[in-house]
Amino acid sequence: MLDDPIKYGLLAALAIALLIAAFTDMKSRKIANWLNAAIALGAPVFWWATGLTLWPEIAIQLGLAVATFLVLSVLFAIRAMGGGDVKLLTALALWIAPEHFLKLLVMMALLGGVLTVVMAGWHAMRRQKHKLAIPYGVAISSAGLWVIASFYIPASALEGVAG
Repeated sequence: MLDDPIKYGLLAALAIALLIAAFTDMKSRKIANWLNAAIALGAPVFWWATGLTLWPEIAIQLGLAVATFLVLSVLFAIRAMGGGDVKLLTALALWIAPEHFLKLLVMMALLGGVLTVVMAGWHAMRRQKHKLAIPYGVAISSAGLWVIASFYIPASALEGVAG
């Protein structure tokens, strides 16, 4: 449970960065390097604020990020994923605990599937000839926001927002 305003502030900053990533990816199909770097560089502050130990907790977060980058680099190499998406998901791997990161990936895949169907339908209705480009940063960001709301913010804090 997060009982420190610094932790909530860092999560709020991450949420804002994810919203910016989603909007810029939707608008221009690009996620800025400075934004991905800011997300990644904020992770060590979050580790400190949450009291993670160097071994094994921080080492596991770093390992998760490296593994994420390696797997997604293959997808980038075969043009199945954009570079900004690879960097965004790798940066998120620095923040999200491994037990929640798998849930993030599942939610991202589900949201990405829905996004792809909607974008393909829109593309077809407009009879566009150019290649369909999916702003997958929207799915990544949405899944990240879902994980933050579901696992990092206590339900009691969300009740005040919802009702």
